[in-house]
Amino acid sequence: MVSILNQKNGKVRYAVIGLGWIAQETVLPAFENAKNSELVALFSDDLVKRHDLSEKYNVPAFTYEEYEAFLRSGAADAIYIALPNHLHCEYTVKAANAGVHVLCEKPMAVTEQECEEMIRACHNNKVKLMIAYRLHFDQANMQAVEIVNSGKIGNPRIFNSVFSQQVAEGNVRLEPISNGGGTVYDTGIYCINAARYLFQDEPIEVVAFCGNNGEQRFAEIDEMTSAILRFPDDKLATFTSSFGVAPVSTLQILGTKGNLRMDSAYSYQGELKQQITIDNQTQEQSYPAGDQFAAEIVYFSDCILNDKNPEPSGEEGLADVRIIRAIIASAQTGKTVELHEFTEKTRPTSQQVIQIPASEEQPDLVHAADPSGNK
Repeated sequence: MVSILNQKNGKVRYAVIGLGWIAQETVLPAFENAKNSELVALFSDDLVKRHDLSEKYNVPAFTYEEYEAFLRSGAADAIYIALPNHLHCEYTVKAANAGVHVLCEKPMAVTEQECEEMIRACHNNKVKLMIAYRLHFDQANMQAVEIVNSGKIGNPRIFNSVFSQQVAEGNVRLEPISNGGGTVYDTGIYCINAARYLFQDEPIEVVAFCGNNGEQRFAEIDEMTSAILRFPDDKLATFTSSFGVAPVSTLQILGTKGNLRMDSAYSYQGELKQQITIDNQTQEQSYPAGDQFAAEIVYFSDCILNDKNPEPSGEEGLADVRIIRAIIASAQTGKTVELHEFTEKTRPTSQQVIQIPASEEQPDLVHAADPSGNK
């Protein structure tokens, strides 16, 4: 429900709630490159963050306790939710009930029930809900979708992927799995989502195993998880997500005629590299990551301003969360878990690609560090 004033200047006003690493490193700087969007407020429970980041971005900052009053004030048209995973549902529903659109970080929520509550609240209040799948606007990943769909590599049969990093003790990603912590919610979701958009289908059963080297930081989560997803027509997707090894971000999809491989497949910095091999002939292509966060903000603002339904919808978020829950259940029980039928009505395509040059500025972080603890 964009105000008349905002329709005049063509900008959607955003408040960002949650000022951790991802918000400070990527989301807040992205507004400079999102020309149809405007940052108008910040929310944090950290006094120093509120003071320093309010000053830096020249916008007011509020506590979480002031959230609902702010929503009712009409000062923002949309909320970007960058909170810990277990808070996504609560703060989405509050925004929806106030008539404010929601762009929520992934994973959408911790459980399917929470996802459904978020979808229902946004639908009932006639507000837009988008889940922040930045790769749905990335040229390299969407080009991969087009290549697979074209039949160039034949009938796609196998998907495999590894997404790993080191995560330092005390990081929010090491919260208990019951709060949405652990590798599958954080990095495995990228592999799951890529398998779904490359196969253009939904898995029907999963089996998974967790590994743990016994370090204290992994006391309440998996150090790593490997999963196999069976898709219709006996297509198989496998992936491993880890918080305890060197950073790797690769995917490969193999068809009956050739294969496509991507290095730095899920990255938001540098270049995303693509290799297509057919009849032992390999072609290589590199794509700049650009500012993926600005791209998703621009896209969502366009949906609001022009009353369009966003593609990475609540249903897209729910599709991944239900798979994550099945993977966790399989790893905990040692049994295969069947998935009920699920139909995704829309999937990302290259028509959604938005390339915005990356900003060269590296923001100074306030009471935040990247997951590895390097900042």
